[in-house]
Amino acid sequence: MRKIFLYNHGGSENHGCEALVRTVCELFKEEDIILYSEMPQQDLHYGIQQFADVKSAKNAYSKLSPSFIKAYYSLKKKNDYFSIDILPYRKTIKEFRTGDIEISVGGDIYCYDDYPKYIQLHQMICQRGCKTILLGCSLNEKLFNDPKFVEDMKSYDYISARESLTYELLKKAGIKSIGLSPDSAFTLPKEEVQLPSNFIENNTVGINVSPLVMEREQEDNVLLDNYRNLIAYILNKTDYAVALIPHVIWEGNDDRSILNKLYDEFKKSERIAVIQDCNCMQLKGYIAKCRFLVGARTHATIAAYSTEVPTLVVGYSIKSRGIAKDIFGSEENYVIPIEQIKEENKLTQAFIWLQGNENHIKEHLKKRMPQYIKDAENVKEKIKEFF
Repeated sequence: MRKIFLYNHGGSENHGCEALVRTVCELFKEEDIILYSEMPQQDLHYGIQQFADVKSAKNAYSKLSPSFIKAYYSLKKKNDYFSIDILPYRKTIKEFRTGDIEISVGGDIYCYDDYPKYIQLHQMICQRGCKTILLGCSLNEKLFNDPKFVEDMKSYDYISARESLTYELLKKAGIKSIGLSPDSAFTLPKEEVQLPSNFIENNTVGINVSPLVMEREQEDNVLLDNYRNLIAYILNKTDYAVALIPHVIWEGNDDRSILNKLYDEFKKSERIAVIQDCNCMQLKGYIAKCRFLVGARTHATIAAYSTEVPTLVVGYSIKSRGIAKDIFGSEENYVIPIEQIKEENKLTQAFIWLQGNENHIKEHLKKRMPQYIKDAENVKEKIKEFF
């Protein structure tokens, strides 16, 4: 019997990953779906088992096995650590059968330095005779300089890019079975939430940060200084409140590590609140009550766009630029690449532009979002052809 499984899911403490799993499962709710997760305990905590069979993607392996010995040799002689990295997945992949459908939900997994690991995993799945789909992906231009990467893309049965910049790169590389559909997280419903006392409904600026983005800054602490100056501007020059909103709480990559520093500096104000960790639908509920969002996490900004909240993105990759371009026709003024943040007031200046264009932006989102969200839902009809 055919199985449909979701793969390349890192765990729901990244609430963007959680949003992808929830919305993909909703798109195909009439199917029995298995989620193979890197961190299944996180998914159980946030209730993912209500609509998918949650299993661990990784299993223990013997260091006496031929596969380990071969991988260890590659590590020592060729400095190839990816062969070791994929060993925990071998047992799971052996369960896959011809005709099974694998949907990769890790939207930007190929955009990081360990992408050769995902090439190897995908090829192992292909060898099992599965139909493979890369859903809602973003791909950086430099990846296409790697012939192994391009060949891997060609071996997918279908690739859906979530923004047009990636779609054009795929098309230029000669990859045929491709489509363009917005990120499925645009379809995520919001949950009504109880606002903290310092959160002024529809007059609060949501602030989201990312340690990952800060690692890419050009000057030490320049981004933290920018956020600090932005909050000071909001509290001193406007009547808006501020809500600090984490969207990823993974160990070693936890938004709260920076948000808590900012809160400690401004906690004497009666107009600043910290949103505690909760599921992605609840986070979207808080974001929807904001007047503006300044965010670094892609899926925090998607929650804002889809609820018609004017948004300024601190971007570090093609995904933020591409999504803004597809929504507004241009990324200019809507995305500040981290490479351009070299002065401590860059973010404040960009926010002032957002303020001045608030009504125009809200009107545009009000007109644009219904069709954009519908386009995100339509990807299921294309994928169903493989069912």
